[in-house]
Amino acid sequence: MRKQLLTMTAAAVLVFTAFQNPASAHELTYQVRSGDMLWKIAQVNNLSISQLMEWNSLTDYDIYPGQSLNLMAPHNHDEEVNREADYYIVKSGDTLWGIANSNKQTIDALKSLNNLNSSFIYPGQKLLIKSAQPAPPVDRPDSINTYTVQNGDSLWKIATEHNLSVSQLMSMNSLNSNVIYVGQKITVQQAPATQIKESAVSKVDALIAEAKKYIGVPYVWGGSSPAGFDCSGYLNYVFNHAGISFPRTVLTIWNATKPVSSPNIGDIVFFNTSSSGPSHAGIYLGNNKFIHSGSSTGVIISDMTLTYWKTRYLGAKTAF
Repeated sequence: MRKQLLTMTAAAVLVFTAFQNPASAHELTYQVRSGDMLWKIAQVNNLSISQLMEWNSLTDYDIYPGQSLNLMAPHNHDEEVNREADYYIVKSGDTLWGIANSNKQTIDALKSLNNLNSSFIYPGQKLLIKSAQPAPPVDRPDSINTYTVQNGDSLWKIATEHNLSVSQLMSMNSLNSNVIYVGQKITVQQAPATQIKESAVSKVDALIAEAKKYIGVPYVWGGSSPAGFDCSGYLNYVFNHAGISFPRTVLTIWNATKPVSSPNIGDIVFFNTSSSGPSHAGIYLGNNKFIHSGSSTGVIISDMTLTYWKTRYLGAKTAF
């Protein structure tokens, strides 16, 4: 009888052990197995069902094999942090885009970190957010400068703030459309001095070529299209179509550009034709010539040494 009792006791222990398969005292999560139920997992780990549901953001009792369940209350910032890496436990209603956005990462970076082939995620899934010990940034003044897209940004806004055209920005970043997303890194400037110099030269060539396209277009007060230009409307149109963000009126152009001691090709030359300040402007072409939209001539190339222009000349400024 005693032998039978010992055998039955041992068998009961084995059955109970096999049934409960609890997480050890040092484990924070439990991996759901086939046949598990939420109340069983709660009972075996000395927890209430409500605790399990709250800690795992569960809205019902449904669980599935392979699901990872928290057995301890999560941190206040909803992330598990260790010395090697940061993790995020997916909650009901989460999307990969939302997780990437809140952690200032791109969807592609998040998928790469977690070896994901699609954007499908499920509650309880553990996602690696970032490496905890990234390599320190290297101070390289000649590296590519980037801008991180913020909420409310548009490609046009970013281009304008960095003195670029939208087409230049798209080309620099191999973009096929104007669609951008928060957290995306956009290349906004090539830092090497040689590249900047070459870029400036090419911009001047493009500017002069664009300016000469409209020789003969008539003067129209307030005009800012090839149907007719006033002097500042002409400059605004030409500079913008050459990929350089530019103000609209002579006074704002005067205030927004940098003074130079003597004009170079592509600089703006200013004149006082009707008041005490700048009231007319054109693009310097070299050899004392400038192209502008005159009120009696339309778009034309004029000589700055002529008395009319020489006596009214105020100075030169550059947009480069």
